[in-house]
Amino acid sequence: REQTMKALILFWLCVSLFPSFSQGRVVGEDEAGFAECNVFFPGQVPPEGFTEPFHVKICQQYNREPRFATLYSTKDKIPLYSAFKYTKAAQNEEESWLVEPQVDDPDNDQQEMVLEADLVGTVANLGANQALTSDYVGSGYERGLLNPSLLNEEDFQMATYTLTNAVPLSPSLSKTWHRDVGRVVEQALAPHCPSKDHLYLLAGAIPSSVRVKGKVSVPEALWLAACCDAAEGWSLGLVKKTGDENSLADLMVGELEEQLLAGVELFKGSCGGDSKNKEKVEAILQAVGQIRAGGQVGTNDRQESKESGLVRKVAGIIATPFIKLLELLIYLLVELVKFTFYFLWLVIKRVGSTLLDGASSLWGGVVSYLQAISMVLISIPYDLGRVVANISLGFLEIVQDVAFLTYRILRIPVGFVLHLAAFPYHSVCAIPSVLKDLAAGIGGTFSLAVDATATLLHGFYYVASHIAKRFVPKGSSGD
Repeated sequence: REQTMKALILFWLCVSLFPSFSQGRVVGEDEAGFAECNVFFPGQVPPEGFTEPFHVKICQQYNREPRFATLYSTKDKIPLYSAFKYTKAAQNEEESWLVEPQVDDPDNDQQEMVLEADLVGTVANLGANQALTSDYVGSGYERGLLNPSLLNEEDFQMATYTLTNAVPLSPSLSKTWHRDVGRVVEQALAPHCPSKDHLYLLAGAIPSSVRVKGKVSVPEALWLAACCDAAEGWSLGLVKKTGDENSLADLMVGELEEQLLAGVELFKGSCGGDSKNKEKVEAILQAVGQIRAGGQVGTNDRQESKESGLVRKVAGIIATPFIKLLELLIYLLVELVKFTFYFLWLVIKRVGSTLLDGASSLWGGVVSYLQAISMVLISIPYDLGRVVANISLGFLEIVQDVAFLTYRILRIPVGFVLHLAAFPYHSVCAIPSVLKDLAAGIGGTFSLAVDATATLLHGFYYVASHIAKRFVPKGSSGD
């Protein structure tokens, strides 16, 4: 939820403040070369030999179109090279410096470059793998472009102002590098290639152990490799040592590759190795020599003679405090913008969190209420059925009791009537038996009286005879 809110806020800011923002897509490991930015390499084959795990491939885009390709070193926090094509000399320069979120946070879903201030709180470890504007402020170094903006126009020029295309250069070195590269491309390389579409350029830097604020590597040398991929093609290399801003050594591409990482091969096909078109190379080297000497190719006028050395020094002395003050004001403005956006983000986060918590609690209460009502509504038919069933059972029991009571009531008079109706019959039929029993009783009584009298007399006789035997002598009885 929190990440979604941040993404919406960032999208709104980008749309409202920068409707034509740059896009710098980090190319995935599963994609071939630089993906849609392979068009900036001859035969669509990027240089080989840059295989370190801290090398990141970036397809620099603007208005959803690829503008140039960059190989970025997250260890040195500078680009190792930028591949581009010469479009047209710029008429004006409008700077708008951006950073690439996915260099620091590969899982970040922001596939476009945005202003550093807009990324506060939205990108994890911002500045861990790339240089930021704050790394240059007050360091004495400028953000020197490998792909110079002055060789591009319109959208191509806007796309160059990204910190993934910049290396730390002293103000004077930055000026001479852009001047020399611009003159070499416009006056020496482009005129000797049949079409600008066939002219492929690689501008790179060789990192050193010197670090700006202990973080960003200061290059020990800058180099330019050019290839004209045509029927009468050629390839050439130039190197400028950062310790000598007036140096500009020309050499073959193979010699340039030897000064880079072991196993590096900048161009493939007809551009690979040393150029075979010696005549064109000689003409180019002659033009480069004139540029190195400070001349304008094809004229006798020297551009540098237009400016007086003393005037330049005085202007530099006068302008330096203002430049430093401007840098300080820009830094303060950036920090103020960062603080403002951070404060607004905290307020929006707190208010949004409170509203979402309240909405969540309200939703939970509504759900619980609806669940309780649903359970009650669901139980109503069940309870109604139970009531109807109980009423039916009670009614049946009442009917049964009434029937049984009726049966009992009706059963008593019927028996009584039957017994009453049978009484005369049983009474009349019982008279003979009663008379018989009465006669038998009288007869029995009389017989019992006779028997009792006879027994009594017999008893008396027995007693009298027994007494007589006891008291009458036996002799006398013989006389």
